[in-house]
Amino acid sequence: MSDKLKKILDSMSVEEKIDLCEGKDYWRTRAYPRYDIPSVMMSDGPHGLRKQPEGSDNLGINKSVPAVCFPTAAATACSWDAELLSEIGRAIGEEARANGVSLVLGPGLNIKRNPLCGRNFEYFSEDPYLSGKLAAAYVNGQKKAGVGSCLKHYLANSQEYKRFSSNSVLDERTLHEIYLTGFEIAVKESSPAAVMSSYNIVNGEHVGDSEKLLNILRRDWGWKGMVVTDWGAMNSRVKGFKAGCDLMMPGGSHYGKSAVKAALKKGELKEEDIDDCAQRVLNFVENASDASQRPCEMEAHHELARIAAEQSAVLLKNEGALPLRGKACLIGHMAKELRYQGVGSSHINPYKLSNPVDFMELPFAEGCTAEGYTNDKLIAEAVALAKSVRTPVVFAGLTDIFESEGFDREHMKMPEGHARMIEAVAEANPNTVVVLMAGAPVEAPWIDKVNALLYMALPGEAGGEAINRLLTGKANPCGRLAETWPLSYDDVVTKDFYGKDDAEYREGIFVGYRYYDSAHVPVRFPFGCGLSYTSFEYSELSCDGKSVSVTVKNTGEFYGGEVVQLYVLPPEGGIFRPARELKGFEKVFLMPDEEKRVTIPVNDRSFAVWHEGKWLVPRGEYTLQVGGLEVKFTPDDTVALNTPEELKGTWYETLQSTPSAEEWHRLLGFDFESRPKAQGEFDMDSSLEEIVPYSWAARRLYKAIELVMGASQGGRDYSNPAFKMMMSCAVESSVRNLAICGGVPEGLLKMLIKSANKKRK
Repeated sequence: MSDKLKKILDSMSVEEKIDLCEGKDYWRTRAYPRYDIPSVMMSDGPHGLRKQPEGSDNLGINKSVPAVCFPTAAATACSWDAELLSEIGRAIGEEARANGVSLVLGPGLNIKRNPLCGRNFEYFSEDPYLSGKLAAAYVNGQKKAGVGSCLKHYLANSQEYKRFSSNSVLDERTLHEIYLTGFEIAVKESSPAAVMSSYNIVNGEHVGDSEKLLNILRRDWGWKGMVVTDWGAMNSRVKGFKAGCDLMMPGGSHYGKSAVKAALKKGELKEEDIDDCAQRVLNFVENASDASQRPCEMEAHHELARIAAEQSAVLLKNEGALPLRGKACLIGHMAKELRYQGVGSSHINPYKLSNPVDFMELPFAEGCTAEGYTNDKLIAEAVALAKSVRTPVVFAGLTDIFESEGFDREHMKMPEGHARMIEAVAEANPNTVVVLMAGAPVEAPWIDKVNALLYMALPGEAGGEAINRLLTGKANPCGRLAETWPLSYDDVVTKDFYGKDDAEYREGIFVGYRYYDSAHVPVRFPFGCGLSYTSFEYSELSCDGKSVSVTVKNTGEFYGGEVVQLYVLPPEGGIFRPARELKGFEKVFLMPDEEKRVTIPVNDRSFAVWHEGKWLVPRGEYTLQVGGLEVKFTPDDTVALNTPEELKGTWYETLQSTPSAEEWHRLLGFDFESRPKAQGEFDMDSSLEEIVPYSWAARRLYKAIELVMGASQGGRDYSNPAFKMMMSCAVESSVRNLAICGGVPEGLLKMLIKSANKKRK
């Protein structure tokens, strides 16, 4: 802390310091002119700047300032390109700085433990190592522009259903190996300006209240930054100050201030706790206020968005139809109106939007509606056009109502109209190419009937240009999947216990490919897979204990990119572990016949597991796997570790069927039963939706919220994803959130809860 800030902190009253730790409004910190403390602006991200004009909503429904919309994290993770993520971070930072924004909320690091999470399009991967490395690169790139980043959502926030109140219950090993590791890598390698505490509870404790979880950031990882709540995620301001939850957002409600003052008076809270939080807010403001506004090159950023879309595209199947040759056509509404981003707080007002029909002068048939429906007339037109060309290109995927912040998907299927369109066109012309836009895996029963499949995820505003270049061979697909695509939702290990009132992490460390590989479950497309218009050959794999080296050669006819992936396979026997785990990667670009020696570092953590409060390397010989090649390695400083007696023979060793509650409780070390609150137990953590059946006042408030939300969306229409998301944020969040974000007086809400708890005779 600088001498200047120390002097300011010493001069401030306790009340001023409490107020400093609450925002001024939805997007700014408080200014104190008498101390020369300016107000600092924040903005949503993470795949573009979403700065809201004065008076706009905070959910991304109203228009924000124009900004370049980059591919979402579901796409850029498939690039496996840290340098590209750094460039994207820098570009978004430059736009933020040009608009007077000092902190961009992102990137998102939540693990994709289930394909139905409605917000998966905003997150990188099912793998924490890949997520952490890409996030660190993004943050470091944004720093080059003089703008801070905020990692989110810390922690274990992997479902939208009940995201405001669900209790994420998981064992310590899973917590550290899967859900903390990505944040750890990003924190240690990029030192972000802020980390956002999530809405959910973890093992019975609100994240913002948790000294354990926030001490991991600071004591264990040595991080010095600021913890900011997700908007409305503050639980107890008293516990928050004790734990080190520094800044409550949004501001203006003074939520919990009276409780803090009372706790100080009783000696239940120390002024030093408030000082620690206020100091970190002051440090953030001081660093942020050094960034003066300066213009940026929007056209260059749009070009970068195109490059990012190209390098993130994954060619999942190609039996010769690509690159396009001969006469082709475009089919599907998404060729005309590309789905290039998701719905919610990350929604960008694009600087310059491109669609495939704008760049490909080819015959076009609608095929389906914007909502994903079709009919006999649209199908007949599509089939007739498909028969008249060599290669029909069908554009399909998930529409907005299928995936959005605020609610989870109901299944893994595509819109019925899209599936029917693909089936009909492929039957008419087996040379069909499918271009797929979706922020998460979908079931693809039609895959054997089409010639090629190009997965674009959600490719950003320059997606139309990128798709044109990829289909015609001007660009070579070089993306690799950052998450597994199961054959169907029936194969997902979490299917029976995902999306409940509380999040039961029964699968433990067996997330994504860690499960499918270990349990030998067939998948549609495996983690890390992807084709190219060229070919690559690996040779001369070696390991010296500090790094793994391999030679990669382009043996095809096209310039292209290859993702070199290092997996570590554990010794036989010992403690239960996944069959393999990603521990390094590097992307290389090679001309035909060019080769390069690629070296990937390894260290003790590449082989370690979390055991009884620390990282230990189990004894034995490990297999290092790169590009189909293997080399053996035996690390030093190892210990003999076996599966604990109470877990021997359980699902965690056999991976047969699904983990039972009893087996999971053994893993946890305690019993857990999810039980909704009954009348008489409602509190500020309860949602409006929960208490509506017991309170006429709550029902009146619910209807009022529907009217207000509907007024901005042309009516109360739950088939409108924007309206559905806004209602979810309002009525499924804690009642406390209505006070912090909605301006409803805290006293009124407490009276409403009291009324709901009172049983009528």
